[in-house]
Amino acid sequence: MSRRRGVMSEQLKEEIAKELGFYDTIQREGWGGIKSRDAGNMVKRAIEMAEENMNGKGKP
Repeated sequence: MSRRRGVMSEQLKEEIAKELGFYDTIQREGWGGIKSRDAGNMVKRAIEMAEENMNGKGKP
């Protein structure tokens, strides 16, 4: 069975991880090294970013 393609780009995931302060863990241990709470916070932040973009707040 093939792996499912992720919804978020690698670049976006790294950007959010840096913003939330656990990018160093990813560099050391990979994505499997983050806590469930951190993964949940990433999803929450990605949703917030999408909502801001939809509302026009994410545009420069």
